[in-house]
Amino acid sequence: MQIGLIGGIGPAATDYYYRSLIAKFASNNVPLEMTIVHADSPTLLSNLEKCDIDAQLKIYNRLTDRLASAGAECVVVTSIAGHFCIDAFKESSRLEVLDLLIEVNEAISNQKLKRVGILGTRTVMETRFYSGISTAEVIAPKGSALDDVHSAYVSMAAAGQATSEQRAVLIQLATGS
Repeated sequence: MQIGLIGGIGPAATDYYYRSLIAKFASNNVPLEMTIVHADSPTLLSNLEKCDIDAQLKIYNRLTDRLASAGAECVVVTSIAGHFCIDAFKESSRLEVLDLLIEVNEAISNQKLKRVGILGTRTVMETRFYSGISTAEVIAPKGSALDDVHSAYVSMAAAGQATSEQRAVLIQLATGS
């Protein structure tokens, strides 16, 4: 099966998916067939902020058409923020869409976790992962901490790397220290 990734909307996430898929397929001694297309992070963040599902769907469907033309049989959005319109994308996509929200919920359930913390964009945190976690309580930062995480996360995601200050914000909230 050839996998299509819609990447770029969080270069670090795209890199993580790519490296993880390489390792998983190699460990199973199966050749990896994959195509990656690039979506623009600032455009996604603008569409997310405006909740402009139609604009984001046009981008996803255009990129999915390119993936399908390259032989992809399924598509994955490599950004959690990019899942703000995942249900509509699953309905409109010409390829099967693998939904990260479902996969994460299942992993949390399989690990029998009761509480999980979430760090990301404001929308992801405020909606507690788009209400996609039904098997555990989702804890998100509040007040100025939410603003600090959003700012650090968006800057880090767009750059594809974290500064020491951004890393400190995320570590402080993740560890409670």
